[in-house]
Amino acid sequence: MNLFIKLLGTGISLLAGFVGTKLVDTTWEKITGSKPPKGDDDDVPTTLRHALTFALISASVSAIIQVLANRGTQRAITRFAKTQDIV
Repeated sequence: MNLFIKLLGTGISLLAGFVGTKLVDTTWEKITGSKPPKGDDDDVPTTLRHALTFALISASVSAIIQVLANRGTQRAITRFAKTQDIV
């Protein structure tokens, strides 16, 4: 069962990362009025300031999501272990 909980935690982390990326992209577009600097758009010129700011925001959101997903997985494993001891 621990393997199932770890796989579930990984799935939740991936889903949360996807949602976080979309949230950052959408927020960036609404605030700046331009597409996020991803490096794949040669048509849109990007300043270094915009690229660094976007990278900082994206990395921060990613780190927060990773920490929260790891904490949630650890809580679930601990909770499951306690219920195994009671039964």
